Amino acid sequence: MAKYKEGLFFNENLNLLEEERYAYRLQDVAEPELYRNTFNYDEIPKTVFNHRHVPMDMPKDIWITDTTFRDGQQSTSPFTVEQIKHIYALMSRLGGEKGIIRQSEFFIYSEKDQRAARECMEMGLKFPEVTSWIRANEKDFALVKEMGVRETGILVSCSDYHIFKKMNLTRAQAMDKYLGIVKSALSAGIVPRCHFEDITRADFYGFVVPFATELMKLGKEANVPIKIRACDTLGFGVSYPGTSLPRSVQGIIYGLKKYAKVPSEQLEWHGHNDFYKVVTNAATAWLYGCSAVNCALLGIGERTGNCPLEAMAIEYASLRGTTDGMDLTAITEIAEYFEKEMQIAIAPTTPFIGRAFNATKAGIHADGILKDEEIYNIFNTQKLLNRPMHVYINQASGLAGLAYWVNDYYGLPEGQKIDKRDPLILALKEYVDKEYANGRNSVMGDDELDTFVRLIDAKRHKLMYIRMQ
Repeated sequence: MAKYKEGLFFNENLNLLEEERYAYRLQDVAEPELYRNTFNYDEIPKTVFNHRHVPMDMPKDIWITDTTFRDGQQSTSPFTVEQIKHIYALMSRLGGEKGIIRQSEFFIYSEKDQRAARECMEMGLKFPEVTSWIRANEKDFALVKEMGVRETGILVSCSDYHIFKKMNLTRAQAMDKYLGIVKSALSAGIVPRCHFEDITRADFYGFVVPFATELMKLGKEANVPIKIRACDTLGFGVSYPGTSLPRSVQGIIYGLKKYAKVPSEQLEWHGHNDFYKVVTNAATAWLYGCSAVNCALLGIGERTGNCPLEAMAIEYASLRGTTDGMDLTAITEIAEYFEKEMQIAIAPTTPFIGRAFNATKAGIHADGILKDEEIYNIFNTQKLLNRPMHVYINQASGLAGLAYWVNDYYGLPEGQKIDKRDPLILALKEYVDKEYANGRNSVMGDDELDTFVRLIDAKRHKLMYIRMQ
């Protein structure tokens, strides 16, 4: 923004003259602001509207950052170094040469954590950049410097729930402590990434904006781009237009940019899924001016988990109209690795990664798929995710479902596919109907159906089976 006249600025991005009278100062209150009208602990948190709308302001560049090895790993059995390296390589492939997955943060507390971070850096991959997350003390700063990590996350809790109740400090004391920690990081030559914990319950104008403003001043003096990660720690963020702070996602992003002068490229959103809003909130942060959204593979993380990284890769392509070089087939390999190697169960219906996310059991759907799979598939999952459509067979699958299963399982090419009126399908349906008439209540497995086909027509089964190999 170019200065025009005292109290006025000409916004060169919007080509409009704007008032610039707001300079929010720390409000060092005697009692904590807990927003009890909204967050009455004995009731569901209330979604409150003030009908204030802020402009959409999508940055020129947006990207994803990763916390699988930090926040994500807190919710699982510890990863081995080899597992971390394998996942890191798959993540790099997913993000592509342009680095849509730009950074990944690591713990560096233990010798194993440090070895994993070092060996990932030694792999020579440009993206994602290895960053760290540390306790705010001189020993950890020295370790970050020694390891050659350029940037580190630092926890700076910003709600009165944390400042008063957890830390037993006043707002002024908390701010002084945080600024001292950031200065120490800067003096050690480290780029600080300040994690504004619990921002969706914080006094936005009484603490968040004044603190962010001071951070921007420090960064300008040191010529270091101090980053701010807006952490929706309990998933309270809401993306509905016209919602009130402190829960408004777009209000938070707009306010940090407008009043604290935080550039988009220094803003990052970190959300949790306690109220099923994590993906929409992350996308909203992008739309209203935040360049980075912080995610974890499979959405693993504290309590209900983080924003699923694979979901935001798809969302990126949706918003930008291009994959920008991302290899989305890596999503399927990542999911398979987590399930087979790491024994982390994925709910079958989980979008993009569950075994049944693009499968159907309904006969009427299978009938449509036989005609054209586009009728019931969200996109070409075979091409984009290396995940073809699938039909599960149960009592509701009908002739169409069985025909689709045969064509899919044996890989019958166009011109040789069979339809639901084929004698093989009619006979197969009799076998299936008999199973369920006798009380079966589970889905039929591929091996069972293959056996039925062999019993019905051994010669035809042999021909199809040979073609399948």
